[in-house]
Parts: sequence; structure tokens; C-alpha cells
Amino acid sequence: MGRILSIDYGKKRTGIAVTDPLQIIANGLATVSTSDLFDYLKAYVGREPVDCIVMGEPRQTNGEPSENFARVQQFANRWKKAMPAIPVVFFDERYTSVLAHQAMIDCGLKKKSRRNKALVDEISATIILKDYLETKR
Repeated sequence: MGRILSIDYGKKRTGIAVTDPLQIIANGLATVSTSDLFDYLKAYVGREPVDCIVMGEPRQTNGEPSENFARVQQFANRWKKAMPAIPVVFFDERYTSVLAHQAMIDCGLKKKSRRNKALVDEISATIILKDYLETKR
């Protein structure tokens, strides 16, 4: 059984989270520059078996696609062409940044640490993956 990987795709940075090999626990993996994301993922799937990629689907509160939606689809299409054996699944990512900030507060991180956007992106990817896993159960 391979891992499930999730992506919180951003214009500049992308948060990545991954499950354990049994697909039970979601953990933050990294935050990478979006321009390096494709190469990072190709290297990762070369080292670790991945069953699917869950991409956060950016939507506005009213359900309409957000401005980042086109970029997310473009990346997903590029991935599907290059790595068709690893499917891409879209999953609603609304409010994950808010939840990530709240998780940081709940964990007692200082205000300076909570300004770390890379950490927020990684936690958001973890929340997307956790929520996705809960819907599969």
C-alpha cells in the first residue's frame, strides 16, 4: 500500500502533507517553492510509493472557484500527463488556512512563529489530507 499525498497549492509556496504507509495518519511533509513543486514531487514518488495525490480545491465561501483555481487545475493536468499512474483527486480546501492558524494558536506557538507562512501552508495541507482521510472511512 502506498502513501496518500496532499497539496495546498499556492502562487508562491505549496504545502505538502503525506500519510504513513498504512494511510492512517496525516503528517506535514514540507513547504516548497511552487516553481520547484513538480520536480520535488517526481523525486518523492521515485523514493516512496504514492497511491494518489489530493489537491486542495480552492473555492470561495459561496462555492465559486477562487482565483487560484485555474493554477491548481493547470498543475493537476500537467501531473496527469507526466504521471498517469498516480491519480489526482480534488478536495475542498475552504477555511484550511483559518484552521491552520487556529491549530498554531492551540499548540501555543508564539505570534512570531504563527507568521511563518510556510508552516501555515504545510499545516493546511495536513488538514486537507486529514479531512480527506475522514471522508474515506
